[in-house]
Amino acid sequence: MHIPAGPAPVAGVVGAGLLSLAVAMGIGRFAFTPLLPLMLRDGDLSPIAGAEWAMANYVGYLAGALTAARVASHPRRASLIGLVGVAITTLATGLLSGAALAFAGPLLRAIAGVFSAWVLVGASGWCLMALARAGRPALTAWIYTGVGCGIALAGLLAWLGGGQSARWLWLELGLAAALGAVMVAALGAPAREPEAGSVDHAAARLAPSTQGVDKSDTGLVVCYGIFGYGYIVLATFLPAMARDSIDDPIVFGLTWPVFGLAAAVSVAATARWGTALARERIWALAQSAMALGTALPLLSVAIGALIASAVLVGGTFMVATMAGMQLARERHPDNPTPLVARMTIAFACGQIAGPLLIRSIGDTALMGVSALRWANLIATLLLAGSAAWLWRLYFARNPLRSDTSA
Repeated sequence: MHIPAGPAPVAGVVGAGLLSLAVAMGIGRFAFTPLLPLMLRDGDLSPIAGAEWAMANYVGYLAGALTAARVASHPRRASLIGLVGVAITTLATGLLSGAALAFAGPLLRAIAGVFSAWVLVGASGWCLMALARAGRPALTAWIYTGVGCGIALAGLLAWLGGGQSARWLWLELGLAAALGAVMVAALGAPAREPEAGSVDHAAARLAPSTQGVDKSDTGLVVCYGIFGYGYIVLATFLPAMARDSIDDPIVFGLTWPVFGLAAAVSVAATARWGTALARERIWALAQSAMALGTALPLLSVAIGALIASAVLVGGTFMVATMAGMQLARERHPDNPTPLVARMTIAFACGQIAGPLLIRSIGDTALMGVSALRWANLIATLLLAGSAAWLWRLYFARNPLRSDTSA
């Protein structure tokens, strides 16, 4: 990934932020996705247990988001603690087997979710402040390409190492997370930490509040919650769906690196060329493409359709995230915290709802339709409806009119 040229300290800050989010999201949040089909193959998990593991991680992430403001008074320290925690929990998952894995696995994934949220808030806080002090705030977008890069790298490791046992891959990902933590510690160290008691903007945005949210913002909160549910079904089960189509890990494992690469490229492209577009339009475009991406597996589970789905969903979920947060700040420039807090909580609840629905339906097909297909069908309908609402909002604020000279 090319980082725009700048002074060495600035490059170190961008590199540290990118690496932090790569480890936190690519491993702490989403390492389970490419490993799930391999764990099913090895007999380590059942499909229902897989949904429980995923749900535990998302519950942990919600808990981490809600507590992040309290641990991020020293944001760089909080992010480093989180990175070490992600490495330890990932290594521990690879060291367990049998009944111990069945019992401790969901707990470890929940703890990894908490640590991931702390890294996201902490790294965002100190990197954004460091770049602002250096007069280079435009480089912020490069930090968030780390999410897609981490997903792609974890997916590549699982793809290329698909012939190994899932336990070995957990250990390798844990070692990669530990190496990432060491590199972050060596990069971009600020001249001084923010004073204790100062709350960075990223953490403050997650603190619940009861003031400042207008009733008209309810639609944005609902759309953001739907987005959380809509993308998470494929973000959790896409490689497992591909494995049902073809049993070769070299083939089905390709879907997850494609998902991550699409996420990284889309963030960079939006930062480069999307600054002039209205946030409502960007979000509506992203949600529309995501609806198409979740619809494709309903029509075909051929590997080509699933890779196209990976591009459509992977290439839009981080764009929708950024557009939603930016729109909240545009609508409430003086105090976006209450709206962003509610959107974040709605998003986290949407993420939990996906695996919870699959767990509640179970292995038995409902009306002849599997739990995954039900979850995907509901995601498609909800995403399409929310995209229509966002387009309506966009055209209400930007009515079509002919240009006439005065």
